[in-house]
Amino acid sequence: MQADNKIFDDLVKFMNGAAGTLAGVGREAEAGARARAKEWIGGLDFVSRDEFDAVKAMAAAARDDADALRARLDALEAKAVKKPKAEG
Repeated sequence: MQADNKIFDDLVKFMNGAAGTLAGVGREAEAGARARAKEWIGGLDFVSRDEFDAVKAMAAAARDDADALRARLDALEAKAVKKPKAEG
């Protein structure tokens, strides 16, 4: 009986060691895959989220300016149509 317990203890230790080793290998593989993916994506000229948000804000401001100028132009055109031409 004593020998059986020793075999089981050794088997449990071996399995725990193998599980730890496999987990470590998995973490290393994941880290390597992430690094390769970052290198590959970095070479594709993608913009960062910060750059995208900055350009998006600039576009929104330009659109607001264009809308304000359009309203001003419409008001000036309406004013010009109402004003009768002076005959000479």
